[in-house]
Amino acid sequence: MATDYYGVLGLAQGATDQDIKRAYRRLARDLHPDVNPDPEAKERFQEVTRAYEALTDPEKRRIVDLGGDPFDAGSGGAGGFGGPGFGGLGDIMDAFFGGATTRGPRSRTRAGRDALIPVELELDESVFGTTKDITVDTAVLCDACTGAGTAPGTHPATCGTCSGRGEVQSVQRGFLGQVVSSRTCPTCAGTGQVIPQPCPKCGGDGRVRARRTLSVKVPAGVEDGMRIRLTGQGEVGPGGGPAGDLYVEVHERPHEVFTRDGEDLHCRVTLPMTTAALGTTLNLKTLDGEEELDIRPGTQSGSVLTLRAHGAPRLRATGRGDMLVHVEVQTPTRLDVEQEKLLRELAALRGEDQPGADREAQGGLFSRVRDAFHGR
Repeated sequence: MATDYYGVLGLAQGATDQDIKRAYRRLARDLHPDVNPDPEAKERFQEVTRAYEALTDPEKRRIVDLGGDPFDAGSGGAGGFGGPGFGGLGDIMDAFFGGATTRGPRSRTRAGRDALIPVELELDESVFGTTKDITVDTAVLCDACTGAGTAPGTHPATCGTCSGRGEVQSVQRGFLGQVVSSRTCPTCAGTGQVIPQPCPKCGGDGRVRARRTLSVKVPAGVEDGMRIRLTGQGEVGPGGGPAGDLYVEVHERPHEVFTRDGEDLHCRVTLPMTTAALGTTLNLKTLDGEEELDIRPGTQSGSVLTLRAHGAPRLRATGRGDMLVHVEVQTPTRLDVEQEKLLRELAALRGEDQPGADREAQGGLFSRVRDAFHGR
């Protein structure tokens, strides 16, 4: 039984060329392997493409309208030399002694390529999300011919070089006789059709380059180097084929205060020696606003204090990362007479002015170094 190619595209017999093209584009956008990885969708896409080829070629469509199948070779059953795609022993003999197996013309309509656009974001935009307007310069469907590539009121014609087969044959004499080989028709590039009067706007390609503006929704938590996929916003294919996808690649600008490491943010604060010793409360600026940070008495240089849930949101989970505050204690390099006097008095009160105090401290330090070398 012949395949109902009209039914594959969801059309009734007698549909116009424009109806066929619109139906194919609509189905191809949902079933294309780059968009839908489902194996069943891939098989369905092949059926839709085959139906499109059958109904856009005048000779094949005539066969369909007469109740036949233009892709049915009508030779042999399954198995051996008579299986699908091979006409049997006669085809082998024809290949060597005067005949040739042809693949038939290919469609002028092909899927478009993907496009890549970089976009720069500030740290707060990538952390909290934003909407960006971007300018895209890609191939779009020609509005003058809607992808057909022909001038208004004209139609493609059968290629005179290959007679619509999409291939041309050449014959060479060899040891076994004459050998017939096929190659893609150089006139029609294998489509079996030529356009006598190309569309003046697109030159017969079915697409033109145009600049347009798109709004891109950036989700909260994206990181530098990530890509956002916009389905069907890439390059329209030759012959008005389905468009590829547009990928927006995120580039995060460096921040003057914070450094990002995945979901966590890092910053550094410098404290005077006295503040670190006595403790204090700092008003620290975060991406969420000012927050109080408790500096405990005796805080050492190199300490890391954590503000929970003040980092970036987790992109594929709930919650947020942390803000890690690295503390650097600053030792004064110049002291006036009064300051030096006060520090000496403090050292005396703490018993740090005795000769043995420094030696004991050094002994403790050097003992740790010694232990490290001896593996203790």
